[in-house]
Amino acid sequence: MTRSDYLDWQLGRFSEEPGRTFMVWRDQEFSYGDLATRVKGWGLRLEGEGVRAGHCVAVAGDYSPESVSCLLALLGKGAILVPLSRDSEDQHESFLRIAEIDYVVRIDKDDSSRVEFLDFPGDHSLLQQLRENGRPGLILFSSGSTGDPKGIVHDLAILLEKFKKPRKSFRTINFLLFDHIGGVNTLFFTLANLGCIVVPEDRSVGSVCKTIQDHGVELLPTSPSFLNLLLMERDAGEYNLSSLRLITYGTEVMSERTLEMATKAFPHARFQQTYGLSEVGILRSKSAGNDSLFVKVGGEDYETKVVDGTLRIKARTSMLGYLNAPSPFDEEGWLDTGDSVVQDGEYYRFLGRNSDIINVGGQKVYPAEVEKIIAELPEVIDVAVRGEKHLLLGEVVVATVQMEYPESPVAMKQKIVQHCKGRLQPFMIPARVSVVKDSLVNYRYKKIRR
Repeated sequence: MTRSDYLDWQLGRFSEEPGRTFMVWRDQEFSYGDLATRVKGWGLRLEGEGVRAGHCVAVAGDYSPESVSCLLALLGKGAILVPLSRDSEDQHESFLRIAEIDYVVRIDKDDSSRVEFLDFPGDHSLLQQLRENGRPGLILFSSGSTGDPKGIVHDLAILLEKFKKPRKSFRTINFLLFDHIGGVNTLFFTLANLGCIVVPEDRSVGSVCKTIQDHGVELLPTSPSFLNLLLMERDAGEYNLSSLRLITYGTEVMSERTLEMATKAFPHARFQQTYGLSEVGILRSKSAGNDSLFVKVGGEDYETKVVDGTLRIKARTSMLGYLNAPSPFDEEGWLDTGDSVVQDGEYYRFLGRNSDIINVGGQKVYPAEVEKIIAELPEVIDVAVRGEKHLLLGEVVVATVQMEYPESPVAMKQKIVQHCKGRLQPFMIPARVSVVKDSLVNYRYKKIRR
């Protein structure tokens, strides 16, 4: 599949039900017929601006009729797409330089847009490879939590092939960000199956709940941290969320406590753990059960294995490489994901990132295990555990606790130590405790530990 092949197929799907709603944005419905018209309009506009196959084009904005239309039109031109979320705006200048951007399309909150010619110098071999093969591309950026953000280059045609197989259609709230591999996956899955993208005003708990209630959202793809916030938010109970049929969660480790509370709060919804990486795409997944943290991942395009307790993946959809870092794949094409797992037959339980593991005098501590126990305390809204350097032990465990009505760290540490005794090994109990009122998650709704 090259250049406009996928777009031709997608426009053909749109023409099957042109009156069907493709998006609800600012409480207004937009049809697939309208989307097709907008895509063609963007194609003419981009042509007039000088955008050609192989150009690197950034689209800065969020989910909206114009941003989605623009992305599809760029795909049809065989361009290299670089979606950029408004939430990462402070990093955009660096992203534009790393991706050697030719043009940037800026889409404002009112859906007005402008196209700017940038022409950053460069001829990176990965981008040249896409151009020479006449393939559309996708560039995403890592979160940069363990170093500078890395530019991840995909052959977009390969990533999109799986969407030609029909799946169930949902009314889906696009919670995951515009420049996140999960967000990209959700967008193209929804369009391929003629589903409906429902866009919240913002990603606060109240706004998401109101959007679910007002527009009958069936599918909520989210993170464990957001689910925890939703369950802790007192006002969330005021909304009718009974339309939800499927809640998918990924991007970080889910705690037993949060999953248990969530399955009780949404008894009519199915819970499915998802797994993916920007480097390989989103794998198909099947949870062992609604209340189980074990999940089977893979599919026809993926192979998985465990080496020294860490998951490794070989994928047909693997990225071509990084723009600004060495390839992480071995000679056989396997990627060390850095995710520590426990295996039970075909199913895995994710324990956490190896980079987050705390080494206390040679003993391994997984933050999620400690967080699970501390979170049992009723006054705790959320907790983040990390390692802190120690002269004799190498590291010790440190906990930051979010509380609505904070008390002194000394008093809270005493409570935590007392609660953890008999539940955790002594070396796992926090040596220091901080108490905060602010949220412990970042703009991607992932827990901040470092």
